[in-house]
Amino acid sequence: MLYQLNATYMESIKPLNSWAKFVRDFNSAPWNCLRFSAASRTLDASMEFVERLTDCYDEPSWELDETIIKGEKLAIQYNVIANKPFCNLLHFRRSKAQPNQPKVLFVAPLSGHFATLLRGTIREFLPDHDVYVTDWRNARDVSLSSGEFHFDDYVDYLIEFLEMLGPETHTIAVCQPCVPLMVATSLMSAQNNPATPKTMTLMGGPIDTRINPTEVNDYASGKDLEWFESNVICTVPEQYEGVGQLVYPGFVQLSGFMSMNLDTHVQKHFKFFGDLVKGDGDNAEAHRKFYNEYLAVMDLPAHYYLDTIRKVFLEQKLPNGTLQYRGQRVDLASITQTAIMTIEGELDDITGRGQTAAALDLCTKLRKTKKVHYEQEGVGHYGIFNGRRYRECIAPKIKGFINKYEPRKRRVA
Repeated sequence: MLYQLNATYMESIKPLNSWAKFVRDFNSAPWNCLRFSAASRTLDASMEFVERLTDCYDEPSWELDETIIKGEKLAIQYNVIANKPFCNLLHFRRSKAQPNQPKVLFVAPLSGHFATLLRGTIREFLPDHDVYVTDWRNARDVSLSSGEFHFDDYVDYLIEFLEMLGPETHTIAVCQPCVPLMVATSLMSAQNNPATPKTMTLMGGPIDTRINPTEVNDYASGKDLEWFESNVICTVPEQYEGVGQLVYPGFVQLSGFMSMNLDTHVQKHFKFFGDLVKGDGDNAEAHRKFYNEYLAVMDLPAHYYLDTIRKVFLEQKLPNGTLQYRGQRVDLASITQTAIMTIEGELDDITGRGQTAAALDLCTKLRKTKKVHYEQEGVGHYGIFNGRRYRECIAPKIKGFINKYEPRKRRVA
């Protein structure tokens, strides 16, 4: 019912959205001699404000169409090399082959936003790494005939993708997928799988949510599983391809995240209005880019979401040593060869300090020389994988960590 109400509401405000666009187009027409006046700018700002508040934000584009390697501009092709019901394995293929570059699999979060949230993260690696990413599909667009998707299925996908990429692959997980990546690596290590990741970089992941719990952790752990099943799980209505799928709707998660920092979001939108009136194009465009991504949300498979709530936030099964994969206990002591780097932000209000670093202590048989922790001062959760501090400080450290475990002939001097 909740999903249908939201869909009906979004349909009902389309005329208002179209009207706001029409007024903006009319106001900015070349023949309007008053279009640069203060009154005209205020009208235009008001209409864009209404337009954005009533818009439906679809999956953003990657906008990674080219990169520069040794001064040469090369085009990027988005090649889907594995097509699964709930996820595509996407390869950022350069127009000219670059031999002897490290293979890196970015494990994007399946947590409400599209994988394009990692656009800035991936951009830094395109010139000097062979880059792949898990590009998760919106669950509302997955046919019910494709079956259910659980936590263990996520692990299966990662193992399959790693086996496809082969030996010497490096992995980088951002936020929520740090847990399933550790599980996949543990299982592959126990089986001496040659495709076991060479390195694992875990960025702001909820490995042990008992440590410095945040407001997000409190929200997830402050209710029992039945509450989540009854209050946030919906059935996809008939106007979508995935009709009948049980999902955790993206709009529900978005409303939850925005409510935790509502004052900040309100202030940012009023500042955006002021920037439009003043004609401050740079700040206005920065606002558009951020919220175009932030407001574009996807539905999560309900079973995966509930599995994650229970295993990661309610029962902390991984740090407790009680996590199971298809009836088999996951033993992180099996990880003996994969080097691990953990990254945290000093001001992270989603994944508390120490929660990600806990991964290093849990891998009890991995040599200390293969464990690295880095905390970036002055950044919150999103600053770990986006923005200036990420570009100038964090990305170079990850690259150096990866380079250390590359065959000598492929190492960057």
